[in-house]
Amino acid sequence: MARLLHYGVRLVDRIHTETDMLDRIDQQMDTLRTAANLRAYRQQLLASNIANADTPNYKARDIDFQAALDKAVPGQGGNLVMAKTSARHLTGAAGDGAPAGAQVKYRTEYQSAVDGNTVNMDVERSAFAENAVHLEATLTFIREKLRSLQSAVQGQ
Repeated sequence: MARLLHYGVRLVDRIHTETDMLDRIDQQMDTLRTAANLRAYRQQLLASNIANADTPNYKARDIDFQAALDKAVPGQGGNLVMAKTSARHLTGAAGDGAPAGAQVKYRTEYQSAVDGNTVNMDVERSAFAENAVHLEATLTFIREKLRSLQSAVQGQ
């Protein structure tokens, strides 16, 4: 009986250890997925800004990536996102289909245009290229994390 109890305790400890490990892996992957979603959304906003460079009264929009990630990642003290259980519900504070934690804001105007457009192509192209590099790096991190998990499962 004592031997059975000993093996039972070891099994429970092993299950807790594996659960903790899986929770950590899940949290890391969730953070990377959130970062990739925010980067992809920012890329859409920047592409929209570039596409509307000649549209009168168009206001350039962007998100603060770091602030949005801090809000979206669990344990960072961000705002909670309300569950949307019906397509007729209003969007949250993010609006426009933005990922959790992202607040779309108008970009600061550097140079006024006669037609009221606030898109500065140099700023937009630079931000687009920088964001593309960061997005590719995030996707590489995810790919390598999955590759290492696959190697661990296969025992290599």
